[in-house]
Amino acid sequence: MSGVFSILISLLVFSILVLVHEFGHYYTAVKNGILVEEFAIGMGPVVCRVKRGETDFTIRALPLGGFCRMLGEDGESDNRRAFSNKNVWQRIVVIISGPLMNFVFAFIAVFFVTSTAEAIVFPTVSSVLEDSNAAVSGLEEGDRIIKVNGENIGTYQELFLVLDGCGGKTLDVVVDRGGEKVQMYIDPVVSSDSRWIIGFSPQVKTGLFSEKVSGYDSMTLGEAVADTFYTMRFYVKSVVVGFVRIFTLNISPEEIAGPIGVVEIMGESVQQGLEYSFMDAVRNVLTIAALLSTNLGVINLFPIPAMDGGRLVFLIIEAIRRKPIAPEREGMIHFMGFVLLMAFMVMIAYNDISRIIFG
Repeated sequence: MSGVFSILISLLVFSILVLVHEFGHYYTAVKNGILVEEFAIGMGPVVCRVKRGETDFTIRALPLGGFCRMLGEDGESDNRRAFSNKNVWQRIVVIISGPLMNFVFAFIAVFFVTSTAEAIVFPTVSSVLEDSNAAVSGLEEGDRIIKVNGENIGTYQELFLVLDGCGGKTLDVVVDRGGEKVQMYIDPVVSSDSRWIIGFSPQVKTGLFSEKVSGYDSMTLGEAVADTFYTMRFYVKSVVVGFVRIFTLNISPEEIAGPIGVVEIMGESVQQGLEYSFMDAVRNVLTIAALLSTNLGVINLFPIPAMDGGRLVFLIIEAIRRKPIAPEREGMIHFMGFVLLMAFMVMIAYNDISRIIFG
């Protein structure tokens, strides 16, 4: 996979995610009577400008980021259509709509991937291996594993990760057996390929819209929606845990990837998908796009100045005290937050480049 093609695919994905996010702000702003002065994709100098109604739609030179600039967003205005002159609940809706749209996009992308996949593995027991620790502990065919060591299990991926990190310790397993919760303790063993297993075969089904495969049932619509929901829950949890580890300095540089690292990952995933089929490559790209969109949604809800979450904090404070914080003070805090975010992005970019150059 050529570097140029990887970059183009990545820029397309980044642009779509920014477009989705900013459209959430734009749509709710217009619906609440707020004047949107500019809807921009990218940052830096304007390279293309089209005016529609009262709004300038622009594409800027640096193909990362974007914004929806509303009248009165960062200061006072006498215009009744200014963002600052709308009631606090209208402003909260406008701010929260950006991250919400990222979650909606991610959900649709995951649903497509799940529904068109040739095989989806569920954390449901298809069969129990004879004389295995699972059989001895009472695991039965039809049991759906819903919790292991206190961790909620919705997808087989979550179960796989828990088993992978168990270190051979006894597992506290809770299953759903015909609507009844049953608890058991199972000792994992090492498989022939050096994985921790407990001794059962999981249920496998074909995607809702994929071709039928002999010997496998097709997912139902309800199963596709449920699997998508559980996958989204896993993505959100992964993002939150990841950022907590970053802020507590409990993460290695190899585990962090910025835009440059994402380009590399995107190229590898497309190449791997094309080894099987074009649709596999599409599903790989959509999986990464869904994870990135979830990242964007979660990060923007963090109470970080200059991000949507930081603005929400000020609006919630205003709703509680029934009085806004001085615009100058809020603006200064957001500016400081923006500077710190830019410094963080530079650090991430340096980490990406160092990993690529020095391995």
